[in-house]
Amino acid sequence: MENNWYVLYTKPRFEKKVSSYLEKIRICHYCPIVKVQKQWSDRKKIVHEPLLKSYVFVRVSEREKWMVADLPGVLSYVYFDGKPAIVSQDEIISIQLFLNEHEHVQVHPLGIIAGDEVRIDSGIFSGLEAEVVSIKKKKCVLHIHSLGLVLVTTENENAALVKLNK
Repeated sequence: MENNWYVLYTKPRFEKKVSSYLEKIRICHYCPIVKVQKQWSDRKKIVHEPLLKSYVFVRVSEREKWMVADLPGVLSYVYFDGKPAIVSQDEIISIQLFLNEHEHVQVHPLGIIAGDEVRIDSGIFSGLEAEVVSIKKKKCVLHIHSLGLVLVTTENENAALVKLNK
């Protein structure tokens, strides 16, 4: 049976340390690194930084999964639909190939803001479209026009929202 790729959520600026711990215990992992030019008052310098802040990919068995979660600097797994999110081997390879071909890569979150139209992609309201009324701390308020109701989601459920290009 082939091991799955999962996403570890780390403490801020602990991606390289977690990668080092994983290396020591011989766990297959991937922390995408990019070159970034930093400006100090007296000089510029190229530094290597993680592409995805606070994320490290690990390829582990079910038995290894919870051992890895206890490493220093690891906060948890990234969850989707109540289970640790699984990343395909093809997605990992795509990231690697993309970074091999492009030097100056930055990640910008696809932010959902008040007024955006979204589609709900999981749960009882899956497939319905809604308008984002507000986002405060860990709660998102959605107005589902077709049902005439307001839905409040938590931070974990917000991953199931897809921004519509209208």
